[in-house]
Amino acid sequence: MILNKICIKTMKKTLYIASTIVFMACGSTKNTPVAAENVDYAEKYATSITAKDLGKHLFTYASDEFEGRNTGEPGQKKAVAYLKDFYISEAISSPLGGDDYFQEVPGDWLTKNSRATLKDSENVVAFIKGSEKPDEIVVISAHLDHEGIKDGKIYNGADDDGSGTVAILEIAQAFQMATKAGKGPKRSILFLHVTGEEKGLLGSKYYTDVAPLFPLINTVCNLNIDMVGRIDDRHKADPNFVYLIGSDKLSTELHQISEAVNKKYTKINLDYKYNDENDPNRFYYRSDHYNFAKNNVPIIFYFNGTHADYHQPSDTPDKINYNLLENRARLIFHTAWEIANMDKRIIADKAVIKAATAK
Repeated sequence: MILNKICIKTMKKTLYIASTIVFMACGSTKNTPVAAENVDYAEKYATSITAKDLGKHLFTYASDEFEGRNTGEPGQKKAVAYLKDFYISEAISSPLGGDDYFQEVPGDWLTKNSRATLKDSENVVAFIKGSEKPDEIVVISAHLDHEGIKDGKIYNGADDDGSGTVAILEIAQAFQMATKAGKGPKRSILFLHVTGEEKGLLGSKYYTDVAPLFPLINTVCNLNIDMVGRIDDRHKADPNFVYLIGSDKLSTELHQISEAVNKKYTKINLDYKYNDENDPNRFYYRSDHYNFAKNNVPIIFYFNGTHADYHQPSDTPDKINYNLLENRARLIFHTAWEIANMDKRIIADKAVIKAATAK
């Protein structure tokens, strides 16, 4: 069938206009940025936590130069200087103000609360202020000390607790990257490196019982990291694990959040063996989280179990599984991120009501 000339001209004009509209629409789509809602910022910043950087830190922090980081001794002073220098280099501030990153813990107090005569020491503190709920504090902790030198042998403490210490550094860096990009946490985060853990959980006790930098009633939770770089005998066949202790002791919600973020992001086998009330090891009472828990602050204790090098001079950085350490540190970051950015603060629904002391 033959079309007349008027119809042909009309069709050509219509096709030209339609083609122009389509072309302009395609160009417009190409130049439109992806909606911010489609970016998973938790995942984006978690990827900055790497095995390479963790290893770089730990081969220094658990080196012979730091002499086993015995509380109050020269090696421990070198360790806290290393931590302070890191936070300054990352422009992560101190809650104490200026360049003072040390919460001083007096030697006489340490001695009074231990079985040894101890010198002055310090907790190291760094802080990222929340953008919306700055008075609500998430505390991420690890102990900075170890056993020092015994019989001429240096106890480097790479796993105990160099692994937790360097995990905090990488987690802090990831949060700071987010903050600089305008995606910082809604709640504040305190990075707390405590001294004197090996002498009886002393640095954390000083923080909670004597001089908390922020009211404990405003402390949302404590995520405590103590030994997360190794594999114990129980998991040699399936090393992608971490022990979680205490996640459900005070807050059902905290436990559920921990499970959910692990399922979504890190997919680690969360082992609750040592969470048992009847566990003879009583690990729940043996690291710094306990001083928060006894004050009704919800906690999670991250732990890889003991091994042949536990509290031995053979606990050295070359024996750390850095890929595992990376994934475990990312789990803690994701958990902190979720807690810090929730609309409502988690509830300590299992908090122990303390009876009033009779006068």
